[in-house]
Amino acid sequence: MEGLELIKMPKRNDLEQKALQFIMNTGYEGVLQSELWRKLGGSSREGSRIALKLESKGLIRREKELRNGRWTYRIYPKRVPASIDSIADCPCLLCPYNPRCGSAGTITPQNCEKLTEWLLGVAEKEVGILGDS
Repeated sequence: MEGLELIKMPKRNDLEQKALQFIMNTGYEGVLQSELWRKLGGSSREGSRIALKLESKGLIRREKELRNGRWTYRIYPKRVPASIDSIADCPCLLCPYNPRCGSAGTITPQNCEKLTEWLLGVAEKEVGILGDS
């Protein structure tokens, strides 16, 4: 077999990791299972096995979806990675009382109106996002 180059196929764990990373980066939108395997260069059969494995580990959830007259699955991460954007507008970051704020002081996160309003706003957005999916 002289002159033939061996092509190194990615290990299943490598593809599993890449798939999970890709799915997590899709956030609340999720990704169609067929689209995921095209992007990762895997086969449909291999993709189905990996998706089932990730689902059984509790890392993703799959929802059946009719797309272009065919049934497929949309894959969502069970957890979405945190980003700095999630706390960018938190009032604590610019609060003048921050150095004195704490559970034992007179100024606490539990009695801060600005923090409470911000948290309620974040919760309201989350319910809206989750309600859309």
